Amino acid sequence: MSESKLKNFFEDYLKKDPIFKNKRALQSNYTPKMVPHREKEIQALAGILAPSLRMEKCSNVFIYGKTGTGKTLCVKYVTENMMEIAKQNKINFKVFYLNCKLKRVADTEYRLMAQLSREFGIEVPATGLPTDEVYKIFLKELDKEKMFLIIILDEIDQLVDKTGDEILYNLTRINSELNNGEVSIIGLSNDLVFTDNLDPRVKSSLSEEELVFPPYNALQLQKILKQRAKLAFKEDVVSEGVIEKCAAYAAREHGDARRALELLRVSAELAERDNKTVITEDYIANAEEKIERDRIFDIVSTQPKQFKLTLYSVFNCVNNDESVFTGDIYNFYRDVCFKTGTKPLTQRRVGDIIAELDMLGIINAKVVSKGRYGRTRQISLAIPSVTLPKVNTILKDGLNL
Repeated sequence: MSESKLKNFFEDYLKKDPIFKNKRALQSNYTPKMVPHREKEIQALAGILAPSLRMEKCSNVFIYGKTGTGKTLCVKYVTENMMEIAKQNKINFKVFYLNCKLKRVADTEYRLMAQLSREFGIEVPATGLPTDEVYKIFLKELDKEKMFLIIILDEIDQLVDKTGDEILYNLTRINSELNNGEVSIIGLSNDLVFTDNLDPRVKSSLSEEELVFPPYNALQLQKILKQRAKLAFKEDVVSEGVIEKCAAYAAREHGDARRALELLRVSAELAERDNKTVITEDYIANAEEKIERDRIFDIVSTQPKQFKLTLYSVFNCVNNDESVFTGDIYNFYRDVCFKTGTKPLTQRRVGDIIAELDMLGIINAKVVSKGRYGRTRQISLAIPSVTLPKVNTILKDGLNL
């Protein structure tokens, strides 16, 4: 396309009547003024955190539930309202939110504490100081401010995978070293058995209170989508049946509101690219296919090295949609570790990674009995064959193969 044609394309685009009124209303980080079907969970969380507005220690909270069940939304909704009340009443109260999945933020204990210190405006170098020194800087500032601080650790299981659970123990013990400040931790996880593998000391400190967020059903998802669609689109943009179909697609898996909202948003974007002013049901299937491809690529590219090594081994052991067993994959995995100069994990730990890849929907790992030889997993791929070449390329690039 020539420069003049490209400019004309953008000029024409600006002249079109947009489908969206407020696109942000369909994004996962948007906090609405009302959160439907989570009244019970919001009330419970508000009750747990309320003492902090009196500068009294409140319990640490561990919240778990599958992706898209409203965990992050409800925590932000409650804490944002608390921040408003604190500001009106001149209460020294602050909330730090950290997504532990983000690189260079919470992939080491040092980086996490450095990031928390930067939230106070203290510039800590990316490397160079002992971790204990960064803790001292953070604690000194917190004491000086005489503040109640709530630290929200979203996807807390990712933090433990990268750094071990000692960091959680250190965080939950911070109050014993403070004279004037108080800290409470809110941990969020999609992994329903995450706390089972924690050190008992850490588990008892972190999970003083626990909240479980159940999946949404199709009718609840419809209400959520209608609420957001009213904010996001102009009138008569969404045709009959679209909301219901998006809700049904998301409920079919595990009641994922985030996925339902994404389906509606991507459907609207595809319709807009086709110069349509109405979103019809036809666009939902195309949107689901696009989202699934993007989701797989995103998951694969952001996994730690050992996950990539295991997945690369699975891809190279499974041919023509046939299934293989854990032992076959482990033998290939050890060879790849040797080629990449990586210390191999035990077969049991690789088995744990295979179970996590199964949970992410990238592979199918079925436990089968081999009689007196014990049990093993029969593994096959669960992603569309058209995505395999690009996924393999992402893995090769990530592992420098």
